[in-house]
Amino acid sequence: MSELLLRVQKREKLADQLYGQILEQIISGNLAEGAKLPSENEICASFGVSRPVVREALRKLQSDGLVYARQGVGSFVKKRPPQGLIEFGGVSDVAGLLRCFEARSAIEGTTARMAAERSSPRHHREIENALKMLEDGVSAGDIADKADLAFHMAIARASGNEIFVTILNSLHEVMSKSMRVALNITRGGSAERAQKVLSEHRQIYDAILGHDGNSAELMMRYHLHQARQRVTDHARDK
Repeated sequence: MSELLLRVQKREKLADQLYGQILEQIISGNLAEGAKLPSENEICASFGVSRPVVREALRKLQSDGLVYARQGVGSFVKKRPPQGLIEFGGVSDVAGLLRCFEARSAIEGTTARMAAERSSPRHHREIENALKMLEDGVSAGDIADKADLAFHMAIARASGNEIFVTILNSLHEVMSKSMRVALNITRGGSAERAQKVLSEHRQIYDAILGHDGNSAELMMRYHLHQARQRVTDHARDK
C-alpha cells in the first residue's frame, strides 16, 4: 500500500476519500478481483487515518458488493467496476452516487406503486412522453439523462403525493449525476444492454398504465437494482 497516498480534501469525509482511492486501485486493476486487501493496520499506517475511518470505508465497499470479508483472514476484492464509474462520476462522488441508488429504491418503489393506483390519463401521457424521449435519445446514441429524470419525476407526480416530488427534487443533483454515469456506461456497452435499460423503463410504464401497483413497485425496484449492478460490475453487459 506504500504507493497509495491519501490526498486530503477538507470538504470530503475521510472514509469517502479512502473508499474512493481504494476503488481507484480496484478499477485500475492494481487490486485485482480476488486479491486480498492490506490489513486494517497497514491501511491505517499507509493512509494516516484511524481504524474507525478504515472500517467505515471497508464497510461501504462491502455494502456496495465490491469487496467481501473473511472472518479472521481479511478483505478481498469481489468485483471490478467499469472505468466509467470514476471517469463519469468522479472518485470522490462514487460513494454518494451508490447511496443515492439505495435511497431511490426505497422511495421510488413506493412512488411507482402509488402512481399505478392513483394516476390519471394525463399522468400516463406525461410518463409516456418522457419514455418516448428516453427511447429516442438512447437509440440515437445520446446520454438522454434529462429524459430519464423526466420519466422518474413524472411517476412521482403521478403518485398524487407532493412530498415524494419534493424529496426527489431535493435529490435532483445527485440523481441527475447518477443517471448520467449509468447512461454513459450504457452508451459504451452493447446494443443489448441499451435495449435492456429501455425495456426496464417500459415495464414500469406498462405496470402503471395497467394500474398494477405490485408490479409497478417490483419493476421499479428491479430497474434501480439492475442500474446499480451495471455501474459496479465491469463484466456485466445487461
